[in-house]
Amino acid sequence: MLIQRFAKLFFGCLAAVTSGMMYAVYLSTYHERKFWFSSRQELEREITFQGDSAIYYSFYKELLKAPSFERGVYELTHNNKTISLKTINAVQQMTLYPELMASVLYQASGSEEVIEPVYFYIGIVFGLQGIYVTALFVTSWVMSGTWLAGMLTVAWFIINRTDTTRIDYSIPSRENWALPYFACQVAALTGYLKKNLNHSAEKFCYLLVNASTYTFMMMWEYSHYLLFVQAVSLFLLDSFALAQTEKVHEVYRIYLFSLILGYLLQFENSALLVSPLLSLVAALMLSKCLQMNMKKSTFVSRLLKIMYIYLVLTIAVTLNFLLKMFIPHKENEHLLKFIEVKLGLNTTKNFTMNWLLCQESLQAPSQDFFLRLTQSSLLPFYILVLIICLLSVTQVIFRRICGEPLKETVKLEDGRIGERPEIVYHVIHTILLGCLAMCLEGMKYLWTPYVCMLAAFGVCSPELWMTLFKWLRLKAVHPILLALILSMAVPTIIGFSLWKEFFPRIMTELTELQEFYDPDTVELMTWIKRQAPVAAVFAGSPQLMGVIKLCTGWMVSSLPLYNDDDLLNRNENIYQIYSKRSAEDIYKILTSYKANFLVIEDSICNEVGPIRGCRVKDLLDIANGHVVCEEGDNYAYSKYGRFCHEIKMNYSPYVNYFTRVYWNRSYFVYKINTVISFQS
Repeated sequence: MLIQRFAKLFFGCLAAVTSGMMYAVYLSTYHERKFWFSSRQELEREITFQGDSAIYYSFYKELLKAPSFERGVYELTHNNKTISLKTINAVQQMTLYPELMASVLYQASGSEEVIEPVYFYIGIVFGLQGIYVTALFVTSWVMSGTWLAGMLTVAWFIINRTDTTRIDYSIPSRENWALPYFACQVAALTGYLKKNLNHSAEKFCYLLVNASTYTFMMMWEYSHYLLFVQAVSLFLLDSFALAQTEKVHEVYRIYLFSLILGYLLQFENSALLVSPLLSLVAALMLSKCLQMNMKKSTFVSRLLKIMYIYLVLTIAVTLNFLLKMFIPHKENEHLLKFIEVKLGLNTTKNFTMNWLLCQESLQAPSQDFFLRLTQSSLLPFYILVLIICLLSVTQVIFRRICGEPLKETVKLEDGRIGERPEIVYHVIHTILLGCLAMCLEGMKYLWTPYVCMLAAFGVCSPELWMTLFKWLRLKAVHPILLALILSMAVPTIIGFSLWKEFFPRIMTELTELQEFYDPDTVELMTWIKRQAPVAAVFAGSPQLMGVIKLCTGWMVSSLPLYNDDDLLNRNENIYQIYSKRSAEDIYKILTSYKANFLVIEDSICNEVGPIRGCRVKDLLDIANGHVVCEEGDNYAYSKYGRFCHEIKMNYSPYVNYFTRVYWNRSYFVYKINTVISFQS
């Protein structure tokens, strides 16, 4: 038995690590085929980083160019060379801890002589994605008891890559750095919640939960919201007495420790103090002190259980309200306004709010999303597993209300999968994440990976099949034998069908040479580096400004960041170059930010969007009152034509304020005149 267990553990670990390594290699190969990265010049490589990704990588470059790491960190925390007229703590505001870590590893490992910085950077991200897949593999394996479930999890994850990760579109994004640590935390938490775990394994899982929770919080500014969802799952798990209270409260203490440590190391980040996670954890701990004897099996205690949930929620809401009253913060006020508008509680003409509402990631998921999950057989099996687990959990809760205690050890023949605390936790967790994903398509990247994991666990778990057969009361066939057979046969059949249908497509992706080439942007960056003064400040769309900052190092007037009110106002003001405003108005806006050059993008000026009303120029017209909607008809009025069109005509008064110095098919660059002749 010992040799058998060791062999099972060895081959399972080998399969998990191999799956992660193969996925990392797959991403690297696909990236090379998509961008021809190895055959590009440095400028062409950097152009592949778009929007906020360009900003993150630009700071990584600055750290490597600094004379010392300490000097580089100081320049980032007192940065006045990125945004005109603004000194920012870039490490805090943009959560640059991944870049700090990458630069330290690059210099400490002596990789300067071996690998280029860009390859090292994206290599770390791809490696983390491999760890992500390995963690999902281990979670499914721990829950089901067979590493076949892990293999199926990985297969579904890769096949549904469009809906499980954003790595294809934005390599340096914060979630690509953070979610692998969260997956490790979930894997460790799954093991920690298991019953009858030996002391060494429990201690290891506890330490891993500690380390991964704190690291996750440091890597992503929105991590505490995802941990809040997890805390709610654990709160519900504990409220129904389906897990050991001591273990759940140990996890709460980990949250509290991570929040305090994160607050101190993130330059006293007030967002963590007013976060719903801190309020909930504090309320739970306070409620525990008030309700020490609540879990005795009496009728009064069962009534108090309902009061306990009400008590926790009341304390949490009150505490969060008080914290926000007394702690100065500006954290995510725009998110609250966005939620109000999204839920139909308010209406607005604000450009930023309407622009966010038009983003695809903030829309409800499309039918194509569900169709893709169904075609890969993931969604049907997930729904089947979820229904069986939910019904079993409901049975267990009913038994607990009736005073029946949980079994210390759940055997296969019992058919009670709902009594396993780690299973109940994952059921609640995926339901909560699923509710968020049904509202915002961008949340699918948090939900779908755990859909893959839960579905794979279910079809590979004899306990789940046994639970189903207990309800059906099978007599013709021995239910335990049938459950064991199905737990092997069903995933094998699924695996072969997925291999037959999707493996050729994946191989085609890796062998098909794609081409990404943007000569107009390359020409623009080359012109800026050769012709523009070093002290020049550029103005234009935030997405383009991020690329200009990365590729040239020149100062810009705005950035594609949406967690700062001042930057949001700057972005809206500078976007006015695509509105129906006068040349004088635009000139005053640009000079107020000390801009020297203006870059107009033809793709925005002449945008033909799929959704009318969501184009940048439409949103600006609405915000400026240049469009009035009456009974479904739009009426536009303005004394001036659209600035980005009029300036190209080279007539007065536009030529008085702006001088065209460069243009190509996509971009028009204008020097902002310092001496103006005000002629009509």
